[in-house]
Amino acid sequence: MPEPLHIGIAGAGLLGRLLAWRLARAGHRVAVFDPAAGPEGVLRSRAPEPYLPTAAGFTAAGMLSPLAELDNAEPAVAALGWRSLPLWRCIAAALPGHPFFAAQGSLMVAHRADAGAAQRVLDRLRAATATPEWRVLSPAEGVQPLDSAALRELEPAVQGPAQAWLLPGEGQIDTVATLNALHAAAEGVLWHWRQPVRAVEAGEGGGTLALADGRVLAFDAVIDVRGTGARPQWAVRGVRGEVAWLHAPGHGLQRPVRLLHPRHRVYLVPRPGDVVLVGASEIESEDRSPASLRSVVELLAAAHSVVPALAEARILALDVNLRPALPDNAPRVEHGPRLLRINGLFRHGWLLAPALVDQALRDNGWAGDGLAPEPIAASA
Repeated sequence: MPEPLHIGIAGAGLLGRLLAWRLARAGHRVAVFDPAAGPEGVLRSRAPEPYLPTAAGFTAAGMLSPLAELDNAEPAVAALGWRSLPLWRCIAAALPGHPFFAAQGSLMVAHRADAGAAQRVLDRLRAATATPEWRVLSPAEGVQPLDSAALRELEPAVQGPAQAWLLPGEGQIDTVATLNALHAAAEGVLWHWRQPVRAVEAGEGGGTLALADGRVLAFDAVIDVRGTGARPQWAVRGVRGEVAWLHAPGHGLQRPVRLLHPRHRVYLVPRPGDVVLVGASEIESEDRSPASLRSVVELLAAAHSVVPALAEARILALDVNLRPALPDNAPRVEHGPRLLRINGLFRHGWLLAPALVDQALRDNGWAGDGLAPEPIAASA
C-alpha cells in the first residue's frame, strides 16, 4: 500500500473523477476543484443563461474504438485503447449501478456515392495496423468486410448504406451514468464546485493549487487535469463538437455505427432507454453557443440515411462542448514525485483515460487499490 497522501486535483471531468475514485480507493485524502456549478452534466440546449460549462466527458457518446480512431490518431496512441477496454469493464463492474458497458464490436458503413472516401479511410487503417507500434499492443483482428446478408444479421436496423465493415472487439460505455457513478463512489473525496484553478505548481515536498479567488492551497501532491482550463500553462485549444440526443423506441440498433463520409465523422451510438446519440461535428472554434442549424440538419440527415427508423425519433436535447486538444492532437502526460499533469485527449478521452490514469498512478507509486493488480495485456 502506498504512503497515504493529501492530493489536490484541478478538474472534475472524466480524468479528475477517475483519478479521485482510484486515489480514494487506495487510501489517499483527495480534494477536487472545478469551475462547474455541481457534479451533474447540463445539456447545452437545457442550460440556463449565462451558460456555465460542464465537463466535455458528459457530451461524448462513449465509443471505445481503437481501430476506428486510427483514422485520427497515431498507432501507438490508438493502441492504448485496447488496454482501456478491459479496464472499463472492471470499472463499470465496481461502480454503483454498474453503468452500461458493452464490447460487441462496432460498424463502419458507407453509401455507394462515398466509396472513394471510405476507401481512403480503410487504406489509412490498414497502413496503421501494419506498424510495429500497433502490432505490439493490439489484437491481430482487423477490419472485416460484411456483405449485405451479414450486415442484416448483425444490425437489421442499418438499411441505407451499400458497404459495411465490422470492427471486432470495440465497445461503448454510458458516459453520463459513468461520470455520475464515479462521483458518487469516490468515498471521502471533497468536491469544491465553482472553484476554478488558475495554476498548478510543484513545490518543495509537495505542490500548490492557486484558486481564482486568490487562495493558494498546499498539498502533498497535485494533479492538473483541467483540459482547456489549463491555459496558459498548456498550449491547449478547444475544438467544438455538437451532439443530438434522440428518443427512438424500437430503433433496433445494437452497436455503435460510424458513417464514412467525405465531410463529416458521423456516428450513431445506442444508449439504454431507447436513446440514440448522433454526433459529432468537429469545428476549430471555441464557441460554446447552442448547436447550429447547419450541423444539426447534416448530422440528423446522415443518421436517418443509415437507420431509416430514426425518422420518427424525437429530439430530446442538443449538446455542445469543447474537446481539449494540443497542437499535435495527441495526449500528453507529465509527472514527477508530487505532480501529475494529463491533457490533450481531444477525440479520445473515453478511449484512453483508464489506460493513461492507470499507468500514471503506477509510475508515481500512487496506485494500490486492487482494480488492476497487474498491468493488463492489450489483447486481454
